[in-house]
Amino acid sequence: MRNKKLKSIFIISFFIVVIFMMVNIYSSYSSIKKTAENSIVNQNIETAKKIAASLDTETYKKFLENPVKSKEYDVIQRYLEDAKEKNGSLHVYTLLVNNPNVTRAMIVALQDSEQEFPIGGICTIPKEQVVKAYNGKTFSTDIIQDPIYGEYLTVGVPIKDQKDEIIGYLGIDISPDTINNVSKKALKSSISAFIFSGLFVILMLAAFFVLQKWYTRELKKEVGDTEDTYQFELQSLISSVQSLRHDYSNHIQVLHGLLKLGLMDKANDYIAMLTKEVHLIQSINLNVSNPGLSVLLQTKKLAAQNHNIDIQFDVIDNEYRKIASTDLIKVLSNLIDNAMDATIELPEQQRKMSITCKADAKTYIFEVCNTGYPINDKVKEQIFKRGFSTKKAQKGKIRGQGLFIVKEVVNRYGGEISIQSNKNETIARVKIPIKQITTKRTDKQ
Repeated sequence: MRNKKLKSIFIISFFIVVIFMMVNIYSSYSSIKKTAENSIVNQNIETAKKIAASLDTETYKKFLENPVKSKEYDVIQRYLEDAKEKNGSLHVYTLLVNNPNVTRAMIVALQDSEQEFPIGGICTIPKEQVVKAYNGKTFSTDIIQDPIYGEYLTVGVPIKDQKDEIIGYLGIDISPDTINNVSKKALKSSISAFIFSGLFVILMLAAFFVLQKWYTRELKKEVGDTEDTYQFELQSLISSVQSLRHDYSNHIQVLHGLLKLGLMDKANDYIAMLTKEVHLIQSINLNVSNPGLSVLLQTKKLAAQNHNIDIQFDVIDNEYRKIASTDLIKVLSNLIDNAMDATIELPEQQRKMSITCKADAKTYIFEVCNTGYPINDKVKEQIFKRGFSTKKAQKGKIRGQGLFIVKEVVNRYGGEISIQSNKNETIARVKIPIKQITTKRTDKQ
């Protein structure tokens, strides 16, 4: 079920990325097209200004006095034809703007030289641009849909005589194909950037899922280690309780037998012995503020007494808040279990252990000391490796995990672990630095 959900999320995310890329390409194309259009319009306005500035205004004024085909008409038209060819324009023409509603083309150089435009014919320039021209301003249009001459954009600049008076307008029509070709070239040059952006997003998405899987795997491993630790502690506690219950039944049967035989003195002696033993197994008063640590030490105390191990505690009153409770339990539980396994190999009178938990301003220090056979240097080099153990394998029980887990936790906190061993005792010492966190507080009035 989880894999299906992840697969669905990945597919949906992939389609979102594809849609994002398509929208990005479309918006980029529109932006490039608009930029190309503005660039070409501005370029043609400058071209129109040069053509208008070089126009023979005196000849053109004579034509305007009698706007018919004449020698003056032919001179101006040839000039416009030449300008159209040199600049690759669609149409080049002069305009009469004496009305704020319409403009009229006077002399026209069309793309198709066989076509003719009537002198004074009305142009399809929108009224907004006509008003600009009427007020003596330069203008440009969007794409115009002309039923006869097709699609084009128009720019217009004033034609001024030697007295700097406007005597007409010079218009240039631009084919949309020019803009589209420039846009396509710009888009083609940018396509690699689009592909790179898309691949980058896909790689980021893939990296996210890889990290998510890695995190899930690590989380399962972390939870698994913690669960194994707690299950082992719970089983140990249950075994201790079952052992106490079994001993309790045996003691009751002995007392019942002694009383039935009327051996009161023997019964009293037996009760006195049991009372002494009960005092030995009573709960230790450590004043430990960390609940998890308190329960762990209570459990280990009980387990040690079941194995006739003389166990001592030196634990300061500290919450150990800079280390997660689960990690604290992992470290101490595995160290104590290893020490206990080594101690029970000795005769009962030699079984001794001590547990120390201390803290200063910079460091937590945890020590587990036990009597037992010494650990040689060769074993010390291997002892923290996963799967390494000096104990014999038991059915259903994985060996060589405890100290490996401890080492992993200690490394994660930037701490250190050491093992000292001689013929008298073995000491496992863990030091974990306390990272000081400074928090700035702002007092609100």
